Parts: sequence; C-alpha cells; structure tokens
Amino acid sequence: MAVQDSGRVALITGASRGIGYGIAEAFVARGDRVCITGRNEDALAEAVRRLGADRAVGVAGKAHDEAHQAEAVERTMEAFGRVDHLVNNAGTNPVFGPIAELDLNVARKVFDTNVLSALGFAQRTWAAWQKEHGGTIVNIASVAGLSASPFIGAYGISKAAMVNLTLQLAHELSPGVRVNAIAPAVVKTKFAAALYEGREEEVARRYPMGRLGTPEDIGGAAAFLTSDDSGWITGQTLVVDGGIFLNAGVE
Repeated sequence: MAVQDSGRVALITGASRGIGYGIAEAFVARGDRVCITGRNEDALAEAVRRLGADRAVGVAGKAHDEAHQAEAVERTMEAFGRVDHLVNNAGTNPVFGPIAELDLNVARKVFDTNVLSALGFAQRTWAAWQKEHGGTIVNIASVAGLSASPFIGAYGISKAAMVNLTLQLAHELSPGVRVNAIAPAVVKTKFAAALYEGREEEVARRYPMGRLGTPEDIGGAAAFLTSDDSGWITGQTLVVDGGIFLNAGVE
C-alpha cells in the first residue's frame, strides 16, 4: 500500500548508512521526503536508490565544510521547496585513547564535525525556511556526552556540547522551531563497531534490555521528536540506551 505524502521534508546529515539512514527510512515510511548527506558519493547514491529516487535526494560532502552546508540546504529547497526537519547526525570519532594524550588538532576536527557543523546546518535551515514557517531540529548526541567515557573523551566532550547546543537553539528559536536531542548508547553500526565487534554478546549482556541498539531504534525516536505528537517537547535530550544507565553509567 502506498504511503500517503506527509507534505513535509527533512534534511538528514550523515545518512548514507547507520543511524542516519535508519532515521531517513523512518521518515520516508511516514510519508516525508528527505535530502540526505554523506561523504561517499557511491554509498549516498545507493542509499537514495533504496529510499526511492522519488522520495530522496543526496548531496555528497563533508559536514564541516560550509560550502557543503549551503549546497545541502539549497538542494533541499530546490528539490522539495521546504525543509521542515533538520537532523544533525553527521559525526566523527577518529581517536581512541586517554584525554591527557589527546592531540589538540584532532580535538578541533572532532568539534568541527560534531558540533560546529550542526550549528552551521541549523543556521542555514533557519534562514532558508524555519524562521518563517517553523519546524524541528533533532541533534544526535550520545550517552558519552552525559557521563565520563574513558578513551573516547574527545567524542564525549563534543556530544556534551551538542546537548548544550540543543538547549541554546531550543531557547532562541522558540516558539516556531522545536529543538531536541537523542543520546543513544551503543548502536550496531559500522561507526560503533570497535565498541562491540567480536564480543557483541558480552557487551549486550550489560544492557538491561539484553541487546544493543539498532538504527531503527533511533529512527523511531527521531520520528517521534519531529512529529506533532511531541508538539510540547523542546530543549530535551531523549536517552535511548537499552537501560544501560540503570547500571550507573556506561563502561
């Protein structure tokens, strides 16, 4: 049965695979049209094909590149005439080790991609559509931003900044634009593979729900936060963690 067109449009960064693609799938399934971004043109083209060329367009580039940000918003407006929802999912974690030994140039790269790109996309989406017409923004943070996370400290600090960016945007863009964040624990993606690969059952046993997360889990949360059902929710960080915080933190 054909899905009824919702009339709404989303721009989702870092969505050629993993969590971003799971969110795009959830949005398309409810009738949205989407513009997705990613660094790899081939992977992006395949994602568009799977989502449906009549429902999706792709714009390749690096999230922290301001020219790419402008192109993605412009392409969304050209293709669909509006951009109701922005999902800032693009992120990087190129370093694993103690923060006392962190290369500050690497830290700058993490913040450029994980935080400043989200702000840049929010500014451009606001100017292009949301200032006049309203909408929603969802920032993909992490439980690493809510607790100490040994050996991925730069990533955790950047995600804590994403949580505060969510608060700032929610305050400044209200009442027309609602801004919330999602803080996942370990989700089964290529991005997070180092945290569970080769020992998934062992890692999953730490979770009260008995399994790791999936991109579909985050897609459902993002769909809710961009729906009318969450119309009185803004400035919040929804923890989607399989209950791991019930165990007093993330190992």
